[in-house]
Amino acid sequence: MNTDDLINMLASGDTRPPAMPIRRILAWLAVSVLGSFMLMALFLGVRSNLLQVLALPAFWMKFIFTLALVAIGWRLTARLSLPGARTGLVATLLALPLLALWSIAAVSLMTAEPGERSELFWGSTWRVCPFLIAGLSVPVLFAALRAMRELAPTRLRIAGAAAGLSAGAAAAAVYCLHCPELAAPFVGFWYVLGMLIPTTAGALLGPRVLRW
Repeated sequence: MNTDDLINMLASGDTRPPAMPIRRILAWLAVSVLGSFMLMALFLGVRSNLLQVLALPAFWMKFIFTLALVAIGWRLTARLSLPGARTGLVATLLALPLLALWSIAAVSLMTAEPGERSELFWGSTWRVCPFLIAGLSVPVLFAALRAMRELAPTRLRIAGAAAGLSAGAAAAAVYCLHCPELAAPFVGFWYVLGMLIPTTAGALLGPRVLRW
């Protein structure tokens, strides 16, 4: 967005993102998510029993959780790409999938046998899960920050964090196709930790990368 476009937008009071930049942003993000999928398929591999896992409610709980964060994170990113846009309601919506999953996780832990609770939380991949999600988020984070420069973000640190959250959630959704873990306590902690890494990276990069 050039300066004249920004002045005209602010003068009209219309803070909706222009159609052409939004289409470019979506194109960037679509390509970057494909890049994350290719990285996952190449270095990690898709689960060999994915078709069987697709029949399990626990898989869809995990997948829908990540997709919900992708959708909310993208909406928050789009709003923060322009000056003066309101983000309060979108930020509030961000808590809903987290609270829903954490509630399921709490019930799961409370109803499990004492000897099973440790396995539900730690699983077998807790050492690598957050870092794999963070690694898969790199193409999406790069694309999101690059796309935001097409617009006019002013709250640069928060905008960068929103881009990082979107990237982390998209990477987590891709990682679902490889990850052997299905327990809600595991997803509610280790997946969220994995998403927080690119969120933090985006917050640190935002003031430098998004300055215009």
